[in-house]
Amino acid sequence: QVQLVESGGGLVQAGGSLRLSCVASGRTFSTYGLGWFRQAPGKERDFVGAVNYNGETTYYADAVKGRFTISRDSGSNTMYLQMNDLKPEDTAVYYCALVYGRVITGRSNSYNFWGQGTQVTVSS
Repeated sequence: QVQLVESGGGLVQAGGSLRLSCVASGRTFSTYGLGWFRQAPGKERDFVGAVNYNGETTYYADAVKGRFTISRDSGSNTMYLQMNDLKPEDTAVYYCALVYGRVITGRSNSYNFWGQGTQVTVSS
């Protein structure tokens, strides 16, 4: 079993920044990618971005390209989401997810494990 724990959410004004963290623990023996998703009230869970097993490849949703950056510290099994120039429409619960293998994807049903989420609220 794998556990994913997100942290770093909070309330920020539009134009501000936040950095989210996701720590993976448990049976993280296999090669795996990590992704971020978000879900706003009354909406479906959307893909934000992902990083592959060695941190060399990242993939972002169009809505966050140029504003969000994902990085990964394999030594500590931690992934980060640096969010800059935040907008009210970025308000959501942000989830970390793990997908086994070398390929990363924006499809939520491909991911094997999920965290509990962290709330990000951007005020206008």
